[in-house]
Amino acid sequence: MTPRLPASRHIRNVMLLMLLVLFTASGCARLKGMFKDKEALEGQPVEEIYAKGQKQMHGGNWNGAVTTYKRLVAQYPYGAYTEQALMETAYAQYKSGNNEEAISSIDRFIRTYPTHRNIAYMYYLRGLVNSNRDTVFLQKVWKLDASRRDLATPMQGYNDLNTVATRYPNSRYAPDARQRMVALRNLFARHEMEVGLYYLRRGANVSAVERAKYLLETYPQSEFQNDAVALLAEAYTRLGNDTLAADAKRVLQQNEPGHPYLTGDWPDYPWTVRKLNPFAGEKSALDNEEK
Repeated sequence: MTPRLPASRHIRNVMLLMLLVLFTASGCARLKGMFKDKEALEGQPVEEIYAKGQKQMHGGNWNGAVTTYKRLVAQYPYGAYTEQALMETAYAQYKSGNNEEAISSIDRFIRTYPTHRNIAYMYYLRGLVNSNRDTVFLQKVWKLDASRRDLATPMQGYNDLNTVATRYPNSRYAPDARQRMVALRNLFARHEMEVGLYYLRRGANVSAVERAKYLLETYPQSEFQNDAVALLAEAYTRLGNDTLAADAKRVLQQNEPGHPYLTGDWPDYPWTVRKLNPFAGEKSALDNEEK
């Protein structure tokens, strides 16, 4: 048999056990409070959380705003504030340079709300992101020519802006989208000119002609239209086709009488020794023109 404890001793042990349970529960609650994320915004009204994100945005705290908006969406997955928070998240990611995340957020929004009243803005924002997606630090600092880089994402940006201009022509974003499209068309045209001049310098005159024709047909009225005509004239001259060369020269004289090709100073390639200077930056024959 198990010996029984005296009644008073038994009662005392029960009380001690109850106190132990009470203090343990209190201690756990304190520990839980110590490790609780005070910034989780749990239980706060959606209006207050959104206002906090707006304040962070106005202060340029883009990463903080993204975190706040994501917490809003997690707690309130539906509603007008949620939709606005999703759009603000994409913009804050774009401003902070997180272009891949911004594109992901925009694409998710477009899939979820294809008929949203602000859908034109999301296409416009995607156009901005894609237009600058491959702009890296060295390109900004060393002024590297964007036309010589991979143009896949700027082309996607052009398509996004074109969606705004054609599908939502009366939106507030359409005028700026059209202006940006002009700048991108000039970028693409310059790319074709750079390739054409490369072919000309290498003696691939037929390829130079094809590039010039492609530029004129695909990007009419671009900044490099007359350069393309000059490229045609020079390439045809080197090919011995005097008739086509004369035609191209006549067109150039009509459109830009002061073009350096007409005085024999084009194309003016940069000095080869320049390539040995790592601080010289990039230049081409187009940079030596006096526009």
